Amino acid sequence: MVDNVEAETATVDRKAPALALSGGGFRATLYHCGALIRLNELGYLTKIARISSVSGGSITSGMLAAAWPRLEIENGIARNLDSEVIGPLRAFCRRSVDMMAVGWGAVLPGKSIGDVLADAYDDMFKGITLQNLPDTPQFVFNATNLQTGRLVRMMKVRLADFTIGEIVRPKVRLAVAVAASSAFPPVLSPVEIKVDPDSWAKLNGAVHHGDRAYTRTLSLTDGGAYDNLGLETVDDFNPVIVSDAGAPFGTEETTAALWPTQALRALDIATDQARALRKRLLFAQCAVQKRVPAFSGIDCDPAEYPAVQVLKADLKLTRRLARMRTRLNPFSDKEQGQLINWGWLMMDVAMRSYVTTTAPAPNALPLPKFALV
Repeated sequence: MVDNVEAETATVDRKAPALALSGGGFRATLYHCGALIRLNELGYLTKIARISSVSGGSITSGMLAAAWPRLEIENGIARNLDSEVIGPLRAFCRRSVDMMAVGWGAVLPGKSIGDVLADAYDDMFKGITLQNLPDTPQFVFNATNLQTGRLVRMMKVRLADFTIGEIVRPKVRLAVAVAASSAFPPVLSPVEIKVDPDSWAKLNGAVHHGDRAYTRTLSLTDGGAYDNLGLETVDDFNPVIVSDAGAPFGTEETTAALWPTQALRALDIATDQARALRKRLLFAQCAVQKRVPAFSGIDCDPAEYPAVQVLKADLKLTRRLARMRTRLNPFSDKEQGQLINWGWLMMDVAMRSYVTTTAPAPNALPLPKFALV
């Protein structure tokens, strides 16, 4: 029997920075692109020890992971981040991925919607597996196990559901891991991963270890169903950098009488409360343990951060960006540009407020054509 975190702590420094990339469909994918650009400009992207992601954040993280060996790093900055990571992601976000997966998954023999979704991601990832990823930083792709209701973390060193056990060095395609992490229910999930039942090592508290009903096939859905911020696998690092593109909760003056509408509203309330609890816990833990959180939220106001700022954003515009659709369907150049600029600006004020406090305030957006005012 092995400890739940032994395989991870043996290969990563918890006193190093970690990055969490939230869910939110292509909206999140593009917002996180801006975050990566600013982290790279600040010389911080190459310092990160672990990147944890869910859903749309896993699309961004997956492309970064696939491209990492090709990055040309000079003085801590990846000089070709745009061509190797941002450009391919922007091209992918011009595609109608969700409808394509649903359509072809319904008619292709032997193919599920999840299979088609993974094949679409492989257009970016070229068939590589988790074993082709770098040792540093550690990339963690989080999904939710529909059978156990628990987080499944997929990474190079392990695939783990702590109620079942772990598979050391899993031979899972990167595209499948990203598909499972971003399989929005009920349309794009489940993504099924078939594994050798005898490949599971037991972990402390693994109540389903050895039960073949749980160890032969993992039935996975969007990681955001369990943890939409991707915090659980990084909340003990220092500093913890969070890029949150999750949908802000909205009040409603009237309520619907239809049962399905009420059920969806209740789900939205539960999801919002779960996210709020995770955020409060993060800040509370960091305060007690004297760790630094840098939180960049798509629904935040830059004026509430202490860093000196030159660039401004129209809050009416940024509120609209925060409520933009979370579909995996085509985003226009303007939508992409404004989301990238907004993710860049929010990561800038978060980092300069709490981590890179001596960095000068920038005076130009990365994509000046798509202003935020």
